[in-house]
Amino acid sequence: MSAPRNYRQEYDNYQGTPEQRKKRSNRNKARRLMIKARGKAAVAGKDVDHVNRNANDNSLNNLRIASRKQNRSRNG
Repeated sequence: MSAPRNYRQEYDNYQGTPEQRKKRSNRNKARRLMIKARGKAAVAGKDVDHVNRNANDNSLNNLRIASRKQNRSRNG
């Protein structure tokens, strides 16, 4: 059996870096923008997809609502 995940180490080494924090912030901001533009019901259970795959580009013409399966298979 493998060792349990060390979430603290993951945050320190990757998720907590300034670059990743900025990307996460922009992904959250994109979701808030789409909720404001389309409504909470339209976004519920869906992902907000960046068309050009740049998490820092939150222009409305670069954002779309996609199913979780569609978005995560495209970006995985």
